[in-house]
Amino acid sequence: MLRYSNIAMRMDNINPSLNNEEPCIYNRLAVLRAERGLTRQELANAVGVNYQTIGFLERGDYNPSLTLAFALSQYFGVPIEAIFSPQPFQPLKVWPTAASGQ
Repeated sequence: MLRYSNIAMRMDNINPSLNNEEPCIYNRLAVLRAERGLTRQELANAVGVNYQTIGFLERGDYNPSLTLAFALSQYFGVPIEAIFSPQPFQPLKVWPTAASGQ
C-alpha cells in the first residue's frame, strides 16, 4: 500500500522490487479443504507444515514457496494453477452451467 498526499493507492501484481512487497497470490485452499472435509491441521500434517501456515495461506497473509505449492498440488491431485493464481478467481456461481447449454 502506497500513500501519497493522503490518497491510498494499491499496486497489485507489479514487480515486488519496485515496492518492496510480494505480489498478491490468490488461492482456493479453503474451498479445496472444505470439499474434502479436512481441518487445517490435517492438511498441514499431510504437506509437512504448521497448521497456522495453512491459515496464513488461506487468508492471503503468506505466499507459498514453490515446494509447498507443489506439495499442495500433489496432495489435492490438481494443477498448481487450479489452486493459486495472480488474479482473483471467478466465483463458481457466475460460471455457466452444463444445463444452460453454454
